[in-house]
Amino acid sequence: MKEIYSFLGDVEKPGRYIGSELNIIKKEPHEKMIRYGFIFPDVYEIGMSHLGLHILHGALNELENVWCERAFAVGADMEEKMREKSIPIFTLESKTPLKELDFVGFTLQYEMSYTNILNIMEISDIPLFSKDRGEEDPIIMFGGPCAYNVEPIADFADIVMIGEGEETLPEVMNIFSKYKEKAYPGRKKDFLLEVARNVKGAYIPAFYEAHYDTDGKFKEIKPIYEGVPPKIQKRIIRNMDEVYFPQKLLVPNIDVVHSRIMLELFRGCTRGCRFCQAGIIYRPIRERSKEKLLEIAETLIRSTGHEEISLTSLSSSDYTQIEELLEELDQKYSCENLSLSLPSLRLDNFSLDMAQKVQKARRSSLTFAPEAGTQRLRDVINKGVTKEDLIKTSKKAFESGWSSLKLYFMTGLPTETYEDLDGIADLVYSVIDANREVNNGRLSPRFKVTVGTAVFVPKPNTPFQWFSQDTQETMKEKQRYLKEKLRHKNISYDYHDYDVSFLEATMARGDRRLSSVIHSAFKKGCKFDSWREHFKYDLWMEAFEENNINPFDIANGNWDTDQPLAWDHIDTGVSKAFLIREWNEALKENTTGDCRENCLGCDINTDIGKGLC
Repeated sequence: MKEIYSFLGDVEKPGRYIGSELNIIKKEPHEKMIRYGFIFPDVYEIGMSHLGLHILHGALNELENVWCERAFAVGADMEEKMREKSIPIFTLESKTPLKELDFVGFTLQYEMSYTNILNIMEISDIPLFSKDRGEEDPIIMFGGPCAYNVEPIADFADIVMIGEGEETLPEVMNIFSKYKEKAYPGRKKDFLLEVARNVKGAYIPAFYEAHYDTDGKFKEIKPIYEGVPPKIQKRIIRNMDEVYFPQKLLVPNIDVVHSRIMLELFRGCTRGCRFCQAGIIYRPIRERSKEKLLEIAETLIRSTGHEEISLTSLSSSDYTQIEELLEELDQKYSCENLSLSLPSLRLDNFSLDMAQKVQKARRSSLTFAPEAGTQRLRDVINKGVTKEDLIKTSKKAFESGWSSLKLYFMTGLPTETYEDLDGIADLVYSVIDANREVNNGRLSPRFKVTVGTAVFVPKPNTPFQWFSQDTQETMKEKQRYLKEKLRHKNISYDYHDYDVSFLEATMARGDRRLSSVIHSAFKKGCKFDSWREHFKYDLWMEAFEENNINPFDIANGNWDTDQPLAWDHIDTGVSKAFLIREWNEALKENTTGDCRENCLGCDINTDIGKGLC
């Protein structure tokens, strides 16, 4: 690995590849030690900003016989040098090639990272398809939110972990420790069978077969080995105060997207937005106690030197003791110039006092997500906020010194009309009027409204999984329409690239046949597909055509609620009957309340979440 230092000065951000960060974990390898590589399939700056990496990396390293190291996707310039000199991707901690590890685990945070996974394996000289890997090749593991429909990349995986990994990964390591010392034919298969039969939440795709109707429609996935569960049930952490959380965070040695302490308040969400996958797959809600959070904060402040704490969760302002927590953090650390941030504020429980505590020194911009422009469509998606919430909140913010707002919406939502798009413009101009009203008829200096619109992607395990995504022609016309509506010197408007969102929808709703498409696209040169400058739509379309797969049927099709889905064998704990009920409520434009106030019968409490709701 010494050779890499000869050209690091010639590549962008060499700090991505050096390691040696503050709090890095190094161990002395020995024969019985299990070597695990945690891989984030994007560049260092993005991966090091992901809390899940820090948690699982730390949890595995708590095990005496496991050394978990890290690696990331390399930049195009670094890849060119590595391929030219036949240097494989290596871990940051020990500079060990990934091929020499026992496990290589990829976190699946986003469908558009799939080709990066193949690129990392190819540079590392690891066979891409699980069927082609031998006894000496590392075991490839996948986990994360996209694992809830892993079928499009199932052919590349040896093990897929469904749910939260703090408990399941140590169980897998414990089983593997018995096989580590054995060296006989079939060792890997025996290990995988034992995992499949004994570790709840472990899915071994090679032990299941996908079946299709005579017309080519997906029919079902069935196990092909005795004792392998027909349905894989997700794993969850039941007590957030007792589960592992790092005492020290790795401190990056270059600027990353989020260089701060991330304090996880709770997991889950009770709001029930019908487009939101995270709100389903992370149920039920489980909070950390205020006392535990204060203890973690104190430890991490002393061990990292970070000057900001971000209070993270799906809807952080819903934490039941949020105001008390902010008050105590503010009182304890205000003299140390420690700043607090609350990245997910809600319009309907916005507290000016809360916002003032998290942006004491710099009141530049607050961010909210109304998601839809009209109350009718907000009722369809079950987003429990109103125009009045936005105007009232805007006035509060402007009166207290904030100069700007950021508003995020989704376009292409089920049942959306042009009246709903007009509603987006109406909300934005109402915010401008609110600023004028607060400032005696004039807009305040530096006033700005930043508007962002994402393209609706139907995600698995949501009430909207059966709805179609708008076609390219329809969506691009809507984006042009909104662009004209939002022409104003105080409005900045940005929208997601439809082509990328279309591919995301195809991957989200696809079945196992997409593995061949992904492989073909990768071989054509597709990678970093979430980066606009790298995305190659035409090459993807060629890959679909060559494999006789119609992506428009997948992304743009309205599906029947009784048709089999490629992820039906994955059990999130939320019943399909509940999702269908919510789908019907959406069509009726009815809202469903917060399940903290009244149980909605999603069935999470019958097994997976028993005793927690």
